[in-house]
Amino acid sequence: MKTAPVAILYQALPPPLIDGLREDAKPGGYSDGGADIAFALRTAGVDVVTPSSSPDPAKALDWVFPDTVEGIRSAGAAGASVLWANTVLFEGHPLETAMADFDIVGQIPAAMQAFDDKFETNQLLAEAGLPVARSFLLSGTGKENVCALADVEQACASRGMSFPMIVKPVRGRGSQGVTLVENLGDLRDAATALIEAATFGNMLMVEEFLGGDEMTVTIMPPASPRPDGSRAPAHWALPPVYRFDQRGGIAPYNGDVPVTANSVAIGPDRLRDPAIAAMIDSCVAAAALVDARTAIRIDCRANRDGIFKLFDLNMKPNMTGPGRPGREDQDCLSAIAARAEGWSYMDLLQAMLAAKWRFDSSTEA
Repeated sequence: MKTAPVAILYQALPPPLIDGLREDAKPGGYSDGGADIAFALRTAGVDVVTPSSSPDPAKALDWVFPDTVEGIRSAGAAGASVLWANTVLFEGHPLETAMADFDIVGQIPAAMQAFDDKFETNQLLAEAGLPVARSFLLSGTGKENVCALADVEQACASRGMSFPMIVKPVRGRGSQGVTLVENLGDLRDAATALIEAATFGNMLMVEEFLGGDEMTVTIMPPASPRPDGSRAPAHWALPPVYRFDQRGGIAPYNGDVPVTANSVAIGPDRLRDPAIAAMIDSCVAAAALVDARTAIRIDCRANRDGIFKLFDLNMKPNMTGPGRPGREDQDCLSAIAARAEGWSYMDLLQAMLAAKWRFDSSTEA
């Protein structure tokens, strides 16, 4: 069956500074995952448009277009009618002006900008009654709703937060800049280093450390088919993936340790655990709150009482996978979850493609 031509976009634009905060750009701009997506879809028979007429499976940039005005224009000129935004979006991103002319696999740019702010997103989820890790904002100097570094001890005490704790960027990527701190001195040192480096801007988060099991849940959008072929009227979850072998209490960056080495989908027996069932329900509710238009991933950990709390909602999860040469161990966390449902990496991508959408100015703000 003939399919609509698809072009994959990668991050060529540098992430902007947003309210003093920045998400550090990934080396290669997700072109590796974009090439994995393009290669797998083409192998499955999808019409994939590429910047090279004969793309080399070993060369990622042969498979993906830059997310610039020129890149999107080139994708359209090459025949694409679907843009897969495997990139970090923000208000004013060139995709905004293309959303009425192309079908999209990806988030609304303004929504990604809003919900990539981990602190504000967790506040939104908490206000909706969802279980979220406690946290507060910290900077070198205090201002409204932001604690000064000099006052951090009082801020922790007033919130009932005790060591160990997590220090991390507000707009981070993966485990970049995330540190487990055991005492006040460590907290001040880690915070000072992050603030002075300014890689992620001028503010950071201090978050309660949850010492129990860590799991990550992939949530699929309403229009995506389930493994049994049915289509749910609402967001739905793939099986949670259990994360193990953390380093210093933190899951290592997948560029250093492939997630296939420290992650496994939980079995059917654990799905019946009331705490895990509640966690999945919370993640599905969170996806609806942020109006997720494609797959998102939410990281959760259990506290000392075995209650799972959400701590990191990822609007653009990693979507690497096997197929291209040397990529055999590159299953992303969402692909691991999909395999537990009997899906291959290609099946997961085709389900995401089936949920493509187009902006309608008459119904959307």
